[in-house]
Amino acid sequence: MTTQTSGTGITDTDEDRALKARHSAMWALGNYPAVAADIIGSLGPIVVDAAGITAGHRVHDVAAGSGNVAIPAARTGAHVTATDLTPELLEKGRQDAEAEGLAITWRVADAEHLPFGDGEFDAVTSCVGVMFAPHHQLVADELVRTCRPGGTIALLSWTPEGFIGQMFAAMKPYAAPPPPGAQPPPLWGHVDHVRELFGERVEGLTARQQDLVVDQFATPEEFRDFFKTNYGPTIAVYKAIADDPDKVAALDRDLVALAQRFDRGDGHTVLDWEYLLVTAQRV
Repeated sequence: MTTQTSGTGITDTDEDRALKARHSAMWALGNYPAVAADIIGSLGPIVVDAAGITAGHRVHDVAAGSGNVAIPAARTGAHVTATDLTPELLEKGRQDAEAEGLAITWRVADAEHLPFGDGEFDAVTSCVGVMFAPHHQLVADELVRTCRPGGTIALLSWTPEGFIGQMFAAMKPYAAPPPPGAQPPPLWGHVDHVRELFGERVEGLTARQQDLVVDQFATPEEFRDFFKTNYGPTIAVYKAIADDPDKVAALDRDLVALAQRFDRGDGHTVLDWEYLLVTAQRV
């Protein structure tokens, strides 16, 4: 069984609403649930385990997408709330959870302005989610605020030097400039940045870099075509340059070259996607 609650938790200024609407629309492009399930599905349980989530815990998965963390968290018997800017992703998660008979609350909300009380959750998590919110300090403040004292914050983020960080670097010359004040998502993959964001409001912060081994693509071209079809940020960049065939061809080449650079397979593409896993307890 699943439940759906009302409310958005999204700010009301025209500028912020427009920015968040663009973000919501971007992640609705293509088929991100296919990326979450078929490529990075193993990351959600890693976050659940790192956060020590067990039956009875009140868990909030922020920027939850289609439930990569929320669903395995609910399987433990935890009471899970999943929030995201993009209703389409939450709806897919709701359907998948319902098919398993899992009780999860799905709610549209902005990670920078969460509609929950102070200390409402025992664990606050995010898996390659909150890193894409534009204002990192606002996000960190909300993660800390909504976690109870002694509760756990667990975050998994792509590193700047790793494959996905480098993919965003490859796409940057073709993308529209970010809005003023927005920070690059892969900064969350640097532990010093995360420490600075949380400051003395957490203790016992631990961080470790690990690799997700991605071997679902036979060739670098297959990787490019999958992301070009399914991954919202990549689709958005291609849409921005759709009227310039030369730029489209150049980005096609750059994404293939990226996969070739990281490919350690022998006749079949094998990629290591580096991420940073951070856990901390709220003071």
